[in-house]
Amino acid sequence: MSRKMYKYKARGTCAREISFDLREGKVHDVSFVWGCSGNLKALGILAEGMDAGELVAKLSGLTCGIRKTSCGDQLAKAVAGALAGSGSEVGVDSDADSEADTDTDPTEQDK
Repeated sequence: MSRKMYKYKARGTCAREISFDLREGKVHDVSFVWGCSGNLKALGILAEGMDAGELVAKLSGLTCGIRKTSCGDQLAKAVAGALAGSGSEVGVDSDADSEADTDTDPTEQDK
């Protein structure tokens, strides 16, 4: 099975980084660093096993509040970049977990 793990620096959102795997054209193991923990966990669960092209089509262009982008839109950009070969692929250890910490509230970091 072909497995490729990617990391993407999110721009314009509370989330700072997105990690995900692509296996045989399907999205797996989506995780976010920072951002709205519950919403981003839900997004990862909903994206699990989704066709990468379908994910890009469904999430591209979504906005968050007054922002011109959203975490979903940033995930779509990351997956589209990976599909186009311009994503940031990282080394993969098939026995390692790729979970990122999404339980930290960014407003708590300076306290």
